[in-house]
Amino acid sequence: MKKTNFIGTKNKADRDKWLASTLGKLKNGSSVLDAGAGEQANKAFCSHLDYTSQDFSQYKGSGDGGALQTGTWDTSKIDIVSDITSIPVDNASFDAILCSEVLEHVPYPTPVFEEFFRILRSNGNLILTAPFCSLTHFSPYHFYSGFNSYFYEKVLADHGFEIIDIEPNGNYFEYLAQELRRVRTVSEKYSNKTLNLFNRIVISLCLGLLNKINQVPNNSHELLCFGYHIHARKKE
Repeated sequence: MKKTNFIGTKNKADRDKWLASTLGKLKNGSSVLDAGAGEQANKAFCSHLDYTSQDFSQYKGSGDGGALQTGTWDTSKIDIVSDITSIPVDNASFDAILCSEVLEHVPYPTPVFEEFFRILRSNGNLILTAPFCSLTHFSPYHFYSGFNSYFYEKVLADHGFEIIDIEPNGNYFEYLAQELRRVRTVSEKYSNKTLNLFNRIVISLCLGLLNKINQVPNNSHELLCFGYHIHARKKE
């Protein structure tokens, strides 16, 4: 049973679980490109693979100082520094491509799939995640709040990919809970107001309500969710 204390907190944990499971099914020794790898947080899931990282390596942690920033960001260990739409490797260089939480940071995302098709081998795997809705982060390198399932169904098919698996991460109620949990820090930053005990109790009660509603199986992800997890394959 889902608990109030946890609703709205499992965005990253559930994404990591899916990535670990999906990457774990790839054949040992397969070559994988982690496109937009950043600090290579997903490298740990690729220990059985021939891992190569790519990133544009322009974000340093502070960005333009607005919205959500990481403070520090180290891409000094990236193997290939390039634009994600023009990666300096030969055609059909990789058995698989991992691209996790990157598309929202690319000003023109559609050409990304053209490049992925070029550098993947026949029947190569594309493992992709991106937010369906996200707050502004890493600005000024944040261009889209997110992508829904219809984007992937249309764009992947148009660029020579077949979707094997597409799964929503979270749902409407879980997303609302996540944002309720941010109210305290957002209020302090943008309204210069610290929530008092009564305010915190109200938020806790709202989280309890969302948790209760979310006990019943629902398809509310079609309205809103954290993001989609996609496993696709390059057609021959």
